[in-house]
Amino acid sequence: MPSDSSGAEQETVFLRGFDHSPKQIVEVVSRALNSPRALFSNPREKRKSGGRRRGEGARSGAMATASVSFKSREDHRKQLELEEARKAGLAPAEVDEDGKEINPHIPQYMSSAPWYLNSEKPSLKHQRKWKSDPNYTKSWYDRGAKIFHANKYRKGACENCGAMTHNKKSCMERPRTVGAKWTNMQIAPDEKVESFELDYDGKRDRWNGYDPSTYTHVIAEYEAREEARKKYLKEQQLKKLEEKNGNQDDNDVGSDEDTEDGLKIDEAKVDESNQMDFAKVEKRVRTTGGGSTGTVRNLRIREDTAKYLLNLDVNSAYYDPKTRSMREDPLPDMDPNEKFYVGDNQNRLSGQALEFKQLNLHAWEAFEKGQDIHMQAAPSQAELLYKSFKIKKEKLKSETKEKIMEKYGNAASEEPLPRELLLGQSEREIEYDRTGRIIKGQDTSVPKSKYEEDVYINNHTSVWGSWWKDHQWGYKCCKQTIKNSYCTGLAGIEAAEASADLMKANMARKEAAEEESVQHEEKRLATWGTDVPDDLVLDKKKLAESLKKEDERRREERDERKRKYNVKWNDEVTAEDMEAYRMKKIHHDDPMKDFLH
Repeated sequence: MPSDSSGAEQETVFLRGFDHSPKQIVEVVSRALNSPRALFSNPREKRKSGGRRRGEGARSGAMATASVSFKSREDHRKQLELEEARKAGLAPAEVDEDGKEINPHIPQYMSSAPWYLNSEKPSLKHQRKWKSDPNYTKSWYDRGAKIFHANKYRKGACENCGAMTHNKKSCMERPRTVGAKWTNMQIAPDEKVESFELDYDGKRDRWNGYDPSTYTHVIAEYEAREEARKKYLKEQQLKKLEEKNGNQDDNDVGSDEDTEDGLKIDEAKVDESNQMDFAKVEKRVRTTGGGSTGTVRNLRIREDTAKYLLNLDVNSAYYDPKTRSMREDPLPDMDPNEKFYVGDNQNRLSGQALEFKQLNLHAWEAFEKGQDIHMQAAPSQAELLYKSFKIKKEKLKSETKEKIMEKYGNAASEEPLPRELLLGQSEREIEYDRTGRIIKGQDTSVPKSKYEEDVYINNHTSVWGSWWKDHQWGYKCCKQTIKNSYCTGLAGIEAAEASADLMKANMARKEAAEEESVQHEEKRLATWGTDVPDDLVLDKKKLAESLKKEDERRREERDERKRKYNVKWNDEVTAEDMEAYRMKKIHHDDPMKDFLH
């Protein structure tokens, strides 16, 4: 539908022509008087400005209105600023006819109403279903309602109870021995049968038809149970106090405060439900763009300074905005008594976090060593095993410490240590003569080994392990590698060397004999004819050449185009040629011819 400006443009173009009747000119002028600016404006500039305004309006995302009126540049700029402020939540949202806020982030193709609705005020009614079906209802079935109670049986009613709303098969009453059809007594009233059509929301409403009063008996049951529990606990406390007072003497009567403490029961406990919402803050978490108001838990106290604002130096501790973590200390040079935040690593490496980390490490190490333990599958078992492991470890440490202290003494004790242990020397004097014999004093004892020393067996003059050769230990006196063997002296060494030389000579002779051995070629005997001698040997190379010639000859016989014109007669047939002919020849009557291929 054209606007006023487009109509004025058409009328201006119309007036520029002079081939019109006076009646038409008068009608055009009378219509153009409503917009006199259009008569004297350039239609080309008008079209340009109108196109520019339409483009700017499309980009700005105008509100939900269909009337497009001319706006100046200043008004258009103010409209854009207002829309940006609404989107940022700095300005209040636009309100429609019903007083509802319009989301400023709704795109223009959804918010703008069609021109045929003639909506002058901003509204989103065109996006809602304004035509309601009168057949739809939100009511629910009236359960247990009765409509009519007959006095006698009616034709077509239930044979069991006499109601008209169902048959005998779907009757919910107790099956009678003799139905109401025959007794004509105790006729049941008719049920209220409703049939109505639910709308889209009514079909999916899970609480449709729910009566909140039906839950009162559940509340009453729990309240009665709680009262009975409190009464029972109070009686038990009174019994304990009476028994305690009966066992004590008159002089040892408890004070009034003990009596009051004994009578205290669960009523003194603070209601935990009243303390659950201490960290909740009522605030508008979403602007009109989100369209909801709710409560959120405070992530931190708003008076505290954020982590990334503690130190504005670029080279200070790194802050990860995605996980909101700062591992290092942002102020390492500050007094620790004045700091309230020392980095996330302080929490990761102290307290229960460190204990949990050690528990995980113990579970992994125990699983690698063969124990059936898994931290995620059985956490209680893993924690119990870790506790027992720590107890055993502490016990083993204490036992080792006690053994060391018994052997070497305790330097931290008040008892003074002997001077020889403290300084590593003593004042004992020992005097020797020129030959090294002791004249005065006591000789120092040489520490002995658990192995026997200076004991030689089987006529050996050295111990086992005094000689090493070719990754074997032995005796140095006879160079034998067999333990507990009899010593043979120099004669055994010479015999061992002679046997080694002989073994090397035999091995060299054997290798030379293997290299000189000639491999006999396999002899191929002729297998054709009866006049051929049995000891005829065929040459393999000549036989291969004969086979190639036989293949060429047979190929020429099969294909006439390959037959040569110059025929050479050769009557010299060798034994190899006869063998090749026999190998390539196939007898059609031979039952084993298929196996020759």
